[in-house]
Amino acid sequence: MSLKDSIEQDLKAALLSKDSLKVDTLRSMKNALLYAEVGQGHERKDLSEEEVISVLVKEAKKRQESADLYQQVNELDRAKKELDEKNIIEQYLPKRLSDPEINQLIDRALQQFKEDREPNLGQIIAYVRQSADGIVDGATVARLAKEKLR
Repeated sequence: MSLKDSIEQDLKAALLSKDSLKVDTLRSMKNALLYAEVGQGHERKDLSEEEVISVLVKEAKKRQESADLYQQVNELDRAKKELDEKNIIEQYLPKRLSDPEINQLIDRALQQFKEDREPNLGQIIAYVRQSADGIVDGATVARLAKEKLR
């Protein structure tokens, strides 16, 4: 079963159970996926699983950024709602890599790029994201890579 199918089934179950937070979150996920499908051309095109994951990662990131902004202005209820939505979205994403796993990929990138030239942060982040099929947080990769480049 594809991720899109799982989202659709879970939306139906959430509607039946009257879980309004989950219904709203799943609907927004469905809308983001539909927007991405239509955005690829004039005709609606089915997204690959990787593209679906990419859209969901962006949606989760938006929720985190919104929560951070709400926390800055002391709107804790709104921040909590954004984080709750992010947690629902993350249930559909593959497990993210841990810091030690990311460090291993950074070490591999450093080895590969040292042969050619001095590596820069952008190359390392791109290599790690590609190696991890995009299931890493760019900010975490950047932080860990900066530590290694020092």
